[in-house]
Amino acid sequence: MSDSKFTAPLAQELLHSELLERSPTLSLREKILAIRNSLRPGQQQMADWQSGPLAISAVPGAGKSTGMAAAAAIAIARQYERSSFRRQLVVVTFTRSAAANIKAKIRKDLKKLSLPQIGFFVYTLHGLALNIAGRHPDLSGLQLENVTLITPTQSHRFIRNAVEQWIANNPGIYLRLLEGHQFDGEETERLRRQSVLRTEVLPELANTVIHEAKSSGISPEKLREWSKQTTDEYAILSVAAGLYEQYQNLMRSRDFIDYDDMILAALRVLENDSARRIEQNQVFAVFEDEAQDSSPLQTQLLEILASDGEYEGMNTDAMNRVSTHFPLNLVRVGDPNQAINSTFTPADPIYFRQFCEECDRIERLATMDQAGRSTRIIIEAANFALKWINNQSLAKTNNGQQTPDNRQVPFRLQTIRPVETGDPQNNANPAPVGRGLELYTPRDIHHTVELLSQRVIELFGEDPTQNSAAILVRENRQGRWLAEALTPVCKEHNITLYDVGERDRRSHVPQEILALLQFCDRPHSPDYLKAALEALVQRQLIPTQDLNALASLPEEFLYPGPLAAPQPETVQKAARLCRNLLRARLELPLYQLISFLALTLNYDQAELATADKLAERVNQQIAGNSSMGGMLSALSEIVSSERFEPVETEDSEERYTRRGQLTIITMHKAKGLDWDYVFLPFLHENLIPGRFWVPPQSQFLGDFTLSEVARAQIRAALHGESTIPDVTQAWEQAKHLKISEEYRLLYVAMTRAKRLVWMSAAQKAPFTWSKPDNLQEQAPCPVFPALKRQFPECVVNLTAMVKQA
Repeated sequence: MSDSKFTAPLAQELLHSELLERSPTLSLREKILAIRNSLRPGQQQMADWQSGPLAISAVPGAGKSTGMAAAAAIAIARQYERSSFRRQLVVVTFTRSAAANIKAKIRKDLKKLSLPQIGFFVYTLHGLALNIAGRHPDLSGLQLENVTLITPTQSHRFIRNAVEQWIANNPGIYLRLLEGHQFDGEETERLRRQSVLRTEVLPELANTVIHEAKSSGISPEKLREWSKQTTDEYAILSVAAGLYEQYQNLMRSRDFIDYDDMILAALRVLENDSARRIEQNQVFAVFEDEAQDSSPLQTQLLEILASDGEYEGMNTDAMNRVSTHFPLNLVRVGDPNQAINSTFTPADPIYFRQFCEECDRIERLATMDQAGRSTRIIIEAANFALKWINNQSLAKTNNGQQTPDNRQVPFRLQTIRPVETGDPQNNANPAPVGRGLELYTPRDIHHTVELLSQRVIELFGEDPTQNSAAILVRENRQGRWLAEALTPVCKEHNITLYDVGERDRRSHVPQEILALLQFCDRPHSPDYLKAALEALVQRQLIPTQDLNALASLPEEFLYPGPLAAPQPETVQKAARLCRNLLRARLELPLYQLISFLALTLNYDQAELATADKLAERVNQQIAGNSSMGGMLSALSEIVSSERFEPVETEDSEERYTRRGQLTIITMHKAKGLDWDYVFLPFLHENLIPGRFWVPPQSQFLGDFTLSEVARAQIRAALHGESTIPDVTQAWEQAKHLKISEEYRLLYVAMTRAKRLVWMSAAQKAPFTWSKPDNLQEQAPCPVFPALKRQFPECVVNLTAMVKQA
């Protein structure tokens, strides 16, 4: 929302007068009414919004993005009616692809209203924060041209260095950790524990707490204050505070920022009275999608922007308060039952639940409980799973006595209802394919693949271009194994197989560039030569061949002498390409090398854009000390210890849901998408709901992990609980959070299907998918047998199938 992006007032007035000439006010109101009447009841409540706070709790498939787009267009139209065309609507959503999707829908609805397609901006939360911070660099403290944005993992050097500095500054506390709950002083064991603490336990604690605390506006000092309220022998929150402090010092000293710093920088701007008024005067309302995935600071940022006048809630206690004395032009849409990110991000659905409760008290809560996506049997199965899981959770945690805030149950009690007759959605609640819900119990995972393949062939047999299908897996290792097993079958039957985990992520760009640069730096290293050749084979630039033979004698391969045996054509082609890379290393300036390698690798548009982003990042990082060593060091760190965000140049949703394609995708990544047929194999208890597992190497500290205890203690303090739980209580709370989220993940997966959901739990499966051949008896996910009992007509009789075959 830079000043240049706002249409000049004079131009806006001309547009407004032309609009009135073309479309009289009555005509505009009629068009608004036509859009409003085309919506479902819950969507209509959103479209009827005119001011104040409004919470929308929407079930899966309820059409919340369609409703939000219509409501946004109508809100913009009402601004035109009031001649309030100098202020903009800000729409915020969770991902870039979702932002692009909702922007297109708003433009389409504005076109129906015969309005100019302006008057609004669509952002991700971090994009909005960066926009505000960038316009006020003196207040935000961010000089964007001088800072580097990173997304560190626990292996990042800043995390590692923070750990080492903390150990140096706190030898007594470190010694207490080293002793654990018992220690006989044996030197080999001491060295082992030192390694575990330095490379695993403390980096994981730092990484977890830094994100949790920063995203909630919690300082290291506040963590230390909370630590005084706890009695655990390790003073976990105090240790975490020290690690957090060291990390912040390192980041500031090197001009690095992370995504939480962007939100904090925007809030620093909005603390200034003048800047806050400027920002608020440009916005007439804020609409937030996927509100269940917001963190406390993100919520605070949106509330400040959406408030009329002074914002009074600058502390966490008042952050979510909604009242008539605190007017917010804020519409938040979400579904707490689809909150699936809170065990590995700072997102917490409790804040959206609280917002819904506050809005309900002042009669500003709308419910979108009608969904036209899925056939009726799928809706019935999802509703049954939700209620069954909640009942099990209540029975275990509180003897069936539900507390007023409903926090200990995984789901908000909200039932999906089919749409009514005459619904505007085409083919709403479509007819089922087969039984609509099919439940299988194969012998083992290989039998699972046979059954799944057979069903895929049947479904794609008649006209594959008319249908879409996806296999949803819990983790990427399952996806890789399935892709390998299904590739021959899909080739034989001309079915396109798209493995999102392998083919869609662009993290291969930094890895491939690093492999080629390492070869250019040390061409006589057999390991580096082989890695470079593997990248070239992967990109189909050279034929597949015995790379070990080529890499074993690098000099003979690259520059064969006159007495050497003639090289086959395939080897000659590989050698020529490698020599070209070495020549470029000599002739090109260092800052152009990454771009040259990207072109050499024949990257597509998205990969080239990602490579340009990578080059800019690396060149910025090594400015003032430009060398091949510096470039390799920066690239190695990005590859090994960051989540490097790719540049997307096409709609990812479209790639994942193409007709005639079988997509393999994780349950997490499938959120927000849908397919005609959804396959859910490998539904076993060890993964859903799973359990917290304390690695054997760190069990000397106790039967818990420091990071999860700290996370639970921080959240308890943030939620305003009277006491911070001790280690045992915090560990139990962390386990409950994980179980709840895994069940919500299954619910999300089931509701991706339109006409058929295929579910299976094999009798034998791997304990860990890093060793898929090590099969053993595995218990099914607890909800799976319950579904079989509730829907016996959907249980597929495998014995009968064998006889028919």
